[in-house]
Amino acid sequence: MVKVKETSSGLQVPVLVQPGASRDRIFGEHDGRLKVSVTAAPERGKANEALCKFLAVEMGLSKSQVHVLSGHNSRLKEVLIERVSRDALDAILS
Repeated sequence: MVKVKETSSGLQVPVLVQPGASRDRIFGEHDGRLKVSVTAAPERGKANEALCKFLAVEMGLSKSQVHVLSGHNSRLKEVLIERVSRDALDAILS
């Protein structure tokens, strides 16, 4: 199960990112993290931007509601998703 933290700002989701993949895709849970692949290369923040955009589209949110909080230069990231309920996130992840 993905270890999501509810904060006053929104939901903090741990993510394992696979940049440079053949397609954007949510794989599900891996070691308590949401595993996501993105086609963007891991250079100059392109993979972080692609991750935020992809998650926003998948959840029906605006891109401004999804932010990388930590792990900007790592495959292990913490992502903040604003103004979404835990139930809505669980429905998307299942």
